[in-house]
Amino acid sequence: MERKRNYIYPDKDSLVAAFVCEVSRYLKEHSGGGGPLNIALSGGSTPLAIFRQLAEQTSREDWSDVHLYWGDERCVPPDHPESNYGNAREALLEPVALDQDRIHRIRGEEKPHGEAGRYGEVLLKQLPLENGFPVFDWIWLGLGADGHTASIFPHQIELWTAGSPCIASSHPVTGQPRISISGGVINVAKRVSFIVSGKEKAAVIKEIFFKEGRYMEYPAFYVNPGSGNLEWYLDQNATNLL
Repeated sequence: MERKRNYIYPDKDSLVAAFVCEVSRYLKEHSGGGGPLNIALSGGSTPLAIFRQLAEQTSREDWSDVHLYWGDERCVPPDHPESNYGNAREALLEPVALDQDRIHRIRGEEKPHGEAGRYGEVLLKQLPLENGFPVFDWIWLGLGADGHTASIFPHQIELWTAGSPCIASSHPVTGQPRISISGGVINVAKRVSFIVSGKEKAAVIKEIFFKEGRYMEYPAFYVNPGSGNLEWYLDQNATNLL
């Protein structure tokens, strides 16, 4: 499986700073481009740090062409500390005062299967389509130490090839229900960026990059957008076995 571009930084802070710089550049490059930019955000501690810096370094005008979505969500209310939307709202959306009609959240407080269907319909309505799947301009992804990405886990890897844009899944340890975009959506995106930090990710990174061990069990291994525009933003800890 061909990997396109890997960017490795000395630590998490420099990774965050570099990604914030790239987001700022991207927003300026596409400003006034005549159509909306559709971006799917990721949850997790590293994206949260990115959101906070973006709130400091960008303005509402920088985001005027952007519609924001989420690649996955925990099935909790938006004010819950584990809500991906809630964390992004506090760190970025409210500080920058983004327009509400450009924010399209997954309703984690709803029943998972029903909300997966509803959100899938939102994506099909709002985004252009390719092979029946909605096409994002940019998807941000995290990576779990178990090889999961978005909220598709190894124990439910069959969900990767679901025919629908969104699926309901569950965490393999806690059983917590989740809602996630499917592999079909990820692989028709114009651009996909993994954002990964931490030494606990090093073993799975090594297996995915070198096709070793249990790599074929990891949903993250199957991220291969048809656009060819795939990036890995990594800190040194995540790559110390390469």
